[in-house]
Amino acid sequence: MRGYQLMTNAEIFRGRYLDSFERPAPLQSGSIREYKFSLHDVDHVFKAGHTLLVEIQSSWFPLYDRNPQIFVPNIMKAKPADYKPATITVYSGQAHDSSLLLPVVTP
Repeated sequence: MRGYQLMTNAEIFRGRYLDSFERPAPLQSGSIREYKFSLHDVDHVFKAGHTLLVEIQSSWFPLYDRNPQIFVPNIMKAKPADYKPATITVYSGQAHDSSLLLPVVTP
């Protein structure tokens, strides 16, 4: 079944809420911000040889509303000119440690 993919978990977290859910704020272009959250879901078993894929994207349209990629007070009222291309960079290394933490359970 090599090449088979099964989505086991999905989460949407908008960067505008990194500091506060009550006061959304724009992200500064070029700044490095930490996103840290738990993916609440049921347990899954990944056997030896399985591969995990983590996909990070700035929009999940058409499954979820469109993301204009710039800060607007209400994205449901974004105008066509508000929609811009975006680049996402995941930093790794000693200065910017990126990780995915998974519990390991042995029988």
